[in-house]
Order: sequence, then C-alpha cells, then structure tokens
Amino acid sequence: MFDFAGMRRSFAGAAAAAALLAGAPALAKEVRVYNWSDYIDEEVLKDFEKETGIKVVYDVFDSNELLETKLLAGGSGYDVVVPTGPFLARQISANVFQKLDKSKLPNLKNTWPLINERTALYDPGNDYSINYMWGTTGIGYNEAKIKERMADAPVDSWDLIFKPEIVSKFKDCGIFLLDAADDILPVALLYLGLDPNSKDPGELQKAGALLESIRPNIQKFHSSEFINALANGDICIAVGFSGDILQARDRADEAKNGVTVGYKIPKEGAQMWFDQMAIPTDAKNVEEAHAFLNYMLDPKVIAKASNYVNYANGNLASQEFIKEEVKSDTSIFPDDATLKRLFVKEPYDAKTQRVVTRIWTKVVTGQ
Repeated sequence: MFDFAGMRRSFAGAAAAAALLAGAPALAKEVRVYNWSDYIDEEVLKDFEKETGIKVVYDVFDSNELLETKLLAGGSGYDVVVPTGPFLARQISANVFQKLDKSKLPNLKNTWPLINERTALYDPGNDYSINYMWGTTGIGYNEAKIKERMADAPVDSWDLIFKPEIVSKFKDCGIFLLDAADDILPVALLYLGLDPNSKDPGELQKAGALLESIRPNIQKFHSSEFINALANGDICIAVGFSGDILQARDRADEAKNGVTVGYKIPKEGAQMWFDQMAIPTDAKNVEEAHAFLNYMLDPKVIAKASNYVNYANGNLASQEFIKEEVKSDTSIFPDDATLKRLFVKEPYDAKTQRVVTRIWTKVVTGQ
C-alpha cells in the first residue's frame, strides 16, 4: 500500500521547519486516524484536508488485536480508530472511548436505521461510534484453479473449507484463512450446527478440533495478504472479508492477468460484521475528530469510499451516489433472502475470550 501516512509525516515535518525559520504561526490543526489497511480512497483524505485545513495523519493496521493492544495500553496517539463490533463493545466497557458529541455531527441524519439497529448490539444508542463499512465474511476463490482440481467444487458452501476430503484437493494451490478467531471460530460453530455465538467451552473446543482437522491444508493465516495473493493468482482460496476479496477481483481485472476471482456467501450462512469509527478517551484532537467523522457522514464522501473498497456503508443517503455496479452486486448489498442467513457476532466476555485465544493459538501454530 502506498505510504500515505509516511508522506504526510514527512510533509508535516518540512512544514514545521519552514514555519519556525520564517517565524510563522504554528502548524494547522491535525487529526490522527488509525484504520484498516486498503480501506479508503486516498482522495477522500486529500479532499478533507482541502475543505477543512485539517491535516490527516493516517496509519493502518490489519488486526483488531493489534488495535486493541494499543488502545488498552493507553496513549495510542490516535483521534479516530476503527474497531470491529465485538471489539468495540469490549473497549466501551473498558472506558477506552468517549461519547460522541452528536451536536457536532449534523450528518448523522444520513445514517441507515437498519444498520443502526444492528450496531446497537455493540454500542447501545450508537453513543460511541458511527458505522464506517459493513460486510460479510465468505469464500474468495480463483475460478480456473478450482475447476482444474474439482469441476463441481462446492464454492457456495462451507464444505469447501471444512470437509477434509474436499479442502485437501486445493492444498497445492494455496489456501489462506483470516488470522481472526472472531471471524473463523463462529463459522466453524455454524458449520457444526451449533450457535455461532456459543460461549460453551466444550462447543468452542469442537470448533477448534474441526479447524485443526483442516489445518494441514492451510498455507497461511493472515488478514490482508490474501488480497494480492488472490489477485495475482498465487493462491486459489481465501476465507476473507467480502470487500477485500472483491478488491482482489478488481485488481486482477485491471491487471488483465487472466485471473478471475469469485466471491460467495455460503448457503449455510455467514457473519455480517461492522467496522465502527470511534474517538479514544485520550484523543488530543477531539474537535478535529468530530469534524472528520461528520465529513465521513457526508453521503457523497462515504459513497466515494464504498465505490473504492467495494463495501456497503451505514449511510442510507449515500446509496444514490454509489455506482450501480456496486449497489446491484449482491456480494456487497445482499438480497433479503441472504440477509436472513447472516448472523451478527456478539462480543465475548473475558473468560470466554481466554478460552478462544488458547484454541486459536493452537489452531494457527498447529501445536
């Protein structure tokens, strides 16, 4: 990814030096944003700077655990961060975030009631966060490589991943899974006919055992590398976030490299997830953070972001500005029948989280 944050820091440093030499006033205000990798059109950030005069220092991460570690340690140095729903809920309980001043967010009128209702599971009243993007966790695949190895491969079913006799057919061409227990364990529970939100240690162990049974076929656990790996034809299957896989599809199309990437929401069901923008309690630029959030709530702005990353957003008013090919793609905006098969992941309590962490560490390390 282009080092936009690095460029901003270099520019800021040069500007500061010039200001001191010239006896000029202090630097303009800034807002420090920490978001997922490959998750915004950089033109959105440039336009925000032009419109507001507020500099954006923009850094990226690729796991909720990394973000949470920074937040819980205190002094993260960021003014806006983007945790996924269950992590947001736990972090609210830990007093990591400050309540939003909704009087400074007039564009809240543009939000989508359906999405607000679901995100309220993590943030009652949506007092601490606004939705940035939402999507599903499903199966991305290289169409040609799948057909070569199994003409009738069940790409629309979790059988492709969880049946050892099927997934083993694709070991040679590369399989990536998200390095995220919160995304993979619930799906394993669902596949076993159990509640994806189960907190029962015995049931979680069963899900872990299922994952261990297919572990020899998994090349890597990573939450972002699968995008380029799919786009370049380096792997043939990835369990990943919908928009990331569709980014891989578009990159392959643009490269004209002969790779065709598909995405399926499995017929058994899948997780619907939400990435929420929030302001840490120790943010130093609170006014600027609210300005940034309000800007992202502008229908045309968030539509531009959705068009770039291939994710739906929680802004109903933005839909008239979203490209038709994005809005009509049921991989991005699932139809009603598919929506009924989607589940929302509830946050783990501390005791369950410890169990999950042990199970996941064993799965990932293979030990």
